Amino acid sequence: MTRRRLRPDEIELWRRVADTTDRLHPDRKGNDAPMPRPKPQKQAAKARPVESFQIGQPKGTETRPHDLAAPLPDRIGTAPLRMDRKMHQRLKRGKLLPEARLDLHGMTTERAHPRLMSFILKAQGEGKRLVLVITGKGKNRDEGGPIPVRHGVLRHQVPHWLSVPPLAQAVLQVVEAHTSHGGGGAYYVYLRRHR
Repeated sequence: MTRRRLRPDEIELWRRVADTTDRLHPDRKGNDAPMPRPKPQKQAAKARPVESFQIGQPKGTETRPHDLAAPLPDRIGTAPLRMDRKMHQRLKRGKLLPEARLDLHGMTTERAHPRLMSFILKAQGEGKRLVLVITGKGKNRDEGGPIPVRHGVLRHQVPHWLSVPPLAQAVLQVVEAHTSHGGGGAYYVYLRRHR
């Protein structure tokens, strides 16, 4: 925080108050130097003219999205690689076939989360390594209310659920599916070996 300079009337007021007081320790030598004078103030910058506005007129600038997080493909793509690099490249190109698949289309988060947990843990228990989880791309349900709603709730929630316990111990890598397997509406989930 920067300190502002005192105005001349404030300095004068302080001097009048200081003249009416007694020193707390008269035997000490005090600083009797005059207080510094305030610097002259710079002229304020000219205000920008306000554009005319009519009621009912559409706003000129486009609103920014509410989502402050990086786009979903960027977040998944920048995750550290925990599997074999060659296998990862084949996976991204859609060359590997999933051993099982789970379709979460049309489910609520309350129904989808337990289904995802049981599916992943069962697949790992059966020794499967690659499964496909289909979330769909989602519908735009934001009605312009005060709390923004994400486009594709399951699409955003599934990678999070796969990265937290109890599924985090079973999942080695999550990759957005190739277009032949659903593209942005599906995920490849590469599982750890069951021990």
